[in-house]
Amino acid sequence: MSKRYPTNGQIIFHVDMNSFYASVEMAFDPSLKGKPLAIAGNPEERRGIVVTSSYEARKYGVKTTMPVGEAIRLCPNLTVMRPNFQRYKQASREMFKILADVTPVIQPVSIDEGYMDVTLCADQGSPPEIAEAIQRRITEELDLPCSIGIAPNKFLAKMASDMKKPMGITILRKRDLATTLWPLPIEEMYGVGEKTAVKLRNLKIETIGDLAEADTWQLKHVLGINGERLQNRAKGIDSRPVDPDAVNEFKSIGTSTTLPYDTTQENEVRQVLRRLARKVSDRMDAKRVLAHNVQLTIRYHDRRTVTRSMQLQDYIGTADELFSISFSLFEEHWNQQPIRLLGITAQDLAEKKEITQQLDIFSYEKHAEKEKLYEAMNNLTDKYGKHMFPDLSSTSKSTQVSTSFQKDFLNDYKK
Repeated sequence: MSKRYPTNGQIIFHVDMNSFYASVEMAFDPSLKGKPLAIAGNPEERRGIVVTSSYEARKYGVKTTMPVGEAIRLCPNLTVMRPNFQRYKQASREMFKILADVTPVIQPVSIDEGYMDVTLCADQGSPPEIAEAIQRRITEELDLPCSIGIAPNKFLAKMASDMKKPMGITILRKRDLATTLWPLPIEEMYGVGEKTAVKLRNLKIETIGDLAEADTWQLKHVLGINGERLQNRAKGIDSRPVDPDAVNEFKSIGTSTTLPYDTTQENEVRQVLRRLARKVSDRMDAKRVLAHNVQLTIRYHDRRTVTRSMQLQDYIGTADELFSISFSLFEEHWNQQPIRLLGITAQDLAEKKEITQQLDIFSYEKHAEKEKLYEAMNNLTDKYGKHMFPDLSSTSKSTQVSTSFQKDFLNDYKK
């Protein structure tokens, strides 16, 4: 791919953290770096299975799903640790915040990987330059390694990210399929599990290239609609969009807009944030979810992008709540420079039916009164400006605001 930014088609990244759980533990305790490490359940009694292992451990044959006892027999000096999922989830959040600085079009697919659509990010450099910047930030700020695949669709981006680990950046174009993708064994194709691989080999399909050239009718007869789908992927065909609203545990719902002109007018910013808050709220309502965190994105006239988020005590979902928090973040963090883009993202989502907030009569009445007060304040502020209520602006100071925490992002867990 040339340095010139492509003008036709989509540009999709797949960002995949390398040996994520083990890498997080190494960032938390640098003395573990360079040593064979496995994350597994019940290591004291040598029971349970390996969840993940460091690359040093993999050299001894230690693999995911391997019993702990067998892993220790293969690698006697193996360090085995219980998983700390809260630690990994926090690291995941910070990783996705870095991705959100590039584009709001992100689809997390697990705690340690996600897709990005960077088609409209030409102002940030060529695709390889953007990927290098992402990889560098994750390494410098979180002390974590990742691999990135660059391709015209999600399937090829996923395959590309697996081709060079750790710390790889791989470009996979359709014209490279015959030399790069098709020679691979069929088992290495994303979406082909053990049982499917057996069925394909029974059809004399040994490689991804064999699948691309196979008889479509025969594939559908053996695998159903999935047979044709897999063949299309083997041919490099995948029309699935990067969907920020795709359902998974780590999803977020957000939207952003590029302003028609750079602005420093606070009333214009207020109106834009209100529109964005309504869009996010409508999408949250359609998904029947509430948010425990709200993130504001500001891109300035010089293309510098910052994100700031606020962790909340209660789950929220209304447009007024999203706007109030977003504007509070804006007031606190705007540097008075002209603004090009604004975005609001609702994070830490949970289904409404799973949230059981218990309020006694007094608490309920207090919440109800606040909703009416905030609505009245917002209406008056829109009409007369923010200085209508100067004594109330300090209330946001008591709310915890989370920002990127650089390499010491795990310090909270040491206390």
